[in-house]
Amino acid sequence: MRTLHTVAELRAALAPERRAGRTIGLVPTMGALHEGHVSLIRAARAACDVVVVSAFINPAQFDDPADLAVYPRTEEHDAARAADAGADLLFAPSVAEVYPDGFATTVSVAGPLTETLEGAHRGAAHFHGVTTVVTKLLNMVQPDVAYFGRKDAQQAAVVRRLARDLDLPVRIELCPTVREPDGLALSSRNALLRGEKRERALALSRALRAVAGAIADGTVSDPAQARRIGIEALHEHGAEPEYFEVADPATLAPVADLEHDVLLLAAARVGRVRLIDNLLAAPPSRTPHVEAEVATLRVSRSVNPERQEHQP
Repeated sequence: MRTLHTVAELRAALAPERRAGRTIGLVPTMGALHEGHVSLIRAARAACDVVVVSAFINPAQFDDPADLAVYPRTEEHDAARAADAGADLLFAPSVAEVYPDGFATTVSVAGPLTETLEGAHRGAAHFHGVTTVVTKLLNMVQPDVAYFGRKDAQQAAVVRRLARDLDLPVRIELCPTVREPDGLALSSRNALLRGEKRERALALSRALRAVAGAIADGTVSDPAQARRIGIEALHEHGAEPEYFEVADPATLAPVADLEHDVLLLAAARVGRVRLIDNLLAAPPSRTPHVEAEVATLRVSRSVNPERQEHQP
């Protein structure tokens, strides 16, 4: 595997592959690769001839300078992890390479999809930063397929809308959330959790499971009640909730009832670490719709990751 730092190097490396008609897959990341990223790389490896992993900490999508300052930076680790997972190229550009002097263009997706949830709590600039850098990466790599995780459900929906609205010639493939055996969704920010904060971080998955279970057994039949129980559960397990929402799985719009599948979304802080998670919930006697389901994979450190199965 080769590590490249400039767009010129990247395009030179991909030009012969593209001329040969080989399919190119892109796994965009902000580095600090974990098993969740590895599952995306393996999905790309199984379907594409050439796999590119990008590792770029995008300053434009951070609303909190302190969060940007402590975000893990581990390029050597990322290169080794990407190579082991089967990547062909690691693209790790500098901020100056992505946003050169005089950069003055922003790509944005307007409307409720970016104004609610993360957009409401982190500000409109957050998703402007996401959509701008994703557009740039898709233009730099020009992949046939780009792989994103379902843990950030809103970002995934925004990227799909971006690709559709701009007629970008790329398929956006969404892959299941990967979790630790105790239920914690994998995140690069998990590296910042120590001691009791690691235990408190389980509040998100516990709250989501509690509400999903209550919806499934009919104990909760009203979205407002589900939100209230979710917020209370986050508090109870030691997290500081920002939101707990009940939304339509396809549009992320608020729902008026719990007669169909719903997506539960939570955001909370554990100390200075901000975490997000989501889970699909279904009313009694229903099974979550396969296309909408935010499926999960579990990873155990005691199992050889090369032998773990994944679902694209």
